[in-house]
Order: sequence, then C-alpha cells, then structure tokens
Amino acid sequence: AACPVRAQNDTEPIVLEGKCLVVCDSSPSADGAITSSLGISVRSGSAKVAFSATRSTNHEPSEMSNRTMTIYFDQVLVNIGNHFDLTSSIFVAPRKGIYSFSFHVVKVYNRQTIQVSLMQNGYPVISAFAGDQDVTREAASNGVLLLMEREDKVHLKLERGNLMGGWKYSTFSGFLVFPL
Repeated sequence: AACPVRAQNDTEPIVLEGKCLVVCDSSPSADGAITSSLGISVRSGSAKVAFSATRSTNHEPSEMSNRTMTIYFDQVLVNIGNHFDLTSSIFVAPRKGIYSFSFHVVKVYNRQTIQVSLMQNGYPVISAFAGDQDVTREAASNGVLLLMEREDKVHLKLERGNLMGGWKYSTFSGFLVFPL
C-alpha cells in the first residue's frame, strides 16, 4: 500500500507491516510520529483514537447490567479507530499512551444517591457522586488523564443508585492525548 507521508527531500517512503518509515534530512515533527535520533519517523494510521457514547434508553441498571453494574451506552457519536465496543461499553487501548476520559451521568429520582466509578482493568480510578435529596435530576461528572498500556480496558460502573438515560443525558467520552 502506498504511504501518504513524504520525506522532506521527497524520497520514496518504505512501508513495513503497515507502518511508514521515512528518512528525513532533519527531525520530523508530525502528530503520531515517533522519531529517533537518526531522523527516522515511524507513523501509524491508528495514531488518532477518540470515542463518545450516549444513552438514549431510560433507566440504568437494566436487566443486562444487574450483575456487573456496567453502565451500557447504546449510541456512538464518535468512534475513531473503533476501540470503543458498543455491545460491552468498554474502551480498549490500542497502544500505550496518555488517554483522557470524561463522563456525565444524571440520577433519576428525588431522595436518591448515585455513585459512578471509571474502572481501569476492573479497578476504580475516579468516582463521581450526586446525592442532593431535593433535586430530581442531578448530574455527576468527572474526568481524568490515565497512563494506559496496550489492551488496558476502561468502562463505567454504577456503584449505587439509578441513572436517567433518555434524551442522551448520560455520556462517556475518551481520546488518546499522545502515544508513549
């Protein structure tokens, strides 16, 4: 396959296992490139990773999530790289890097408390809490930067309470900030 990247002196790139190797006269500086001191740049087509998912269905937990308390999303707005699996609502890191995640969830009833945790490989990393007894639709939100290894998994877990899902109130998003 032809590689769209050209070296500064317009030499022909070398393609090995789907990666472009480009020898330059000086150090290249492009997104997704890993550059050695020899001026060799290795670029991958999977350098861009981003997802954003919403819930259009109402109330969580559902029959599907009662065992694991995973918060399921049913609509993907963005899934660059296809690393967010809609069926399991789990994001799988395609490479080692720094990733940014955020979520926003809305509780359903008065006199109820919700707690949501962002889980990395089965362990809680951050949580959000909403517990005002007089507010019907209170939101819990949080965000974090995470160092992730290739194949690490991230999902949201409903620790307690019930979520409102209709009209896309609840969202979960993430993206690769930069690879390591």
